[in-house]
Amino acid sequence: MSTHKVASKNNLFSYRKPGSAEWNALAFDSIETDSEAPPWLEATDVAAARVRENKSYIQEILLKALQLPNLSFFAGSGTSLAEVGGPSMWDLWRKSMFLNPDAKEGDEEYRKLSTQASEACKKVKYDQHKNPNIEQFLSQCDAYLSFDRDEKILEFTQAVKKVILHECSSFINKTGSDISSYQSLIQRLARRRVRDPRLKVFTTNYDMCFETAASNLGMVVVDGFSYARYRKFDGKYFNYDIVRREEQSSDFIEGVFHLYKLHGSVSWERSGSDVYENPEPKPQDAALIYPAKGKYQQAFIQPHLELLSRFLESLRQPNSCLLISGFGFNDDHLSEPIVSAIKSNPSLKLIVADFKARSNIEKSLFETSPYWEELSSLSLKGYDIHFINSSFSQLVSIIPNLKALTPADQLAKAIKDIGGAK
Repeated sequence: MSTHKVASKNNLFSYRKPGSAEWNALAFDSIETDSEAPPWLEATDVAAARVRENKSYIQEILLKALQLPNLSFFAGSGTSLAEVGGPSMWDLWRKSMFLNPDAKEGDEEYRKLSTQASEACKKVKYDQHKNPNIEQFLSQCDAYLSFDRDEKILEFTQAVKKVILHECSSFINKTGSDISSYQSLIQRLARRRVRDPRLKVFTTNYDMCFETAASNLGMVVVDGFSYARYRKFDGKYFNYDIVRREEQSSDFIEGVFHLYKLHGSVSWERSGSDVYENPEPKPQDAALIYPAKGKYQQAFIQPHLELLSRFLESLRQPNSCLLISGFGFNDDHLSEPIVSAIKSNPSLKLIVADFKARSNIEKSLFETSPYWEELSSLSLKGYDIHFINSSFSQLVSIIPNLKALTPADQLAKAIKDIGGAK
């Protein structure tokens, strides 16, 4: 018999609960063992039973957490990768900087910069061989332009922003792009009791995945824009809701959720001091925060200030759950409030999912954001912080359907809980 093989830690589907440093497998091929492990691990039901027990535990944790009155989901760039087909930071660098972005290894043009990109790197003194990173490159360009209004650098940065805008908006219509995980997520989370606050979805992504998924499902998204022909942003619309009016009564309709796009959207265009919805904005007019270190300062202009304020407010609400997926904690203006809230809000439950969560905490692959280490330390001390090492689609697969329990369901659950307590 062959010995039990385990994928790299980066691919293990597992979770870590508060107060523990142990990772628990959520799939058979994620059970860790050494190369001398007995072959019965593959052949018996022992490992499968362990996985079922772990999945039952984390699903129970998720069910209880997601039934808290104030529920928020935070989507980072990782949710738009993999089967969704969105661009990674490397993809944006490749498309923006290379002479031939599609050149293969061995080709003469492989990883060769375009003439404009090469000249820009030299002028702003950016070492693209040491660290090819589009965010850091744009940051260096912004710093350079603050001292020297170089028209060529300005023109090239606008060209890069045009590429970013295109890449973040076009992928969703390409063959092979699969947003079923988005649809499944909002189906499961948005079915809340009508007396509870609406599900709040916060995202740093520019793309239209959430809007498209909601449209496919016939669900209503409250995104801060007016309900007029020319949709204009105004934070007051987050205070509006939608009700079903009948002759003798009115009630809130189900499936409505709030969407807060913290860094803007590929469908937002700035006109003077106002922001309108436009499916094809010009790069220089797009109301989004392009990747650069200066994004912290840009977060304090409208509409981003309004959205950030709503995010900060949600973190302070009692009886809250914040479920995070695909966020690397590299944005200080968002990471710092999260860490601060978990320390000061005793009723906040934090669930962090990422396919590199474990390696980010252990720093086994590369130096990561210090917030991973801080959150890990707080979790070990007993703070209500759970980690799930998973892709976005894996996370969605273990989220239970959030439906209001019937009286019979509530009684059965109460009896089960009492039995478990004994």
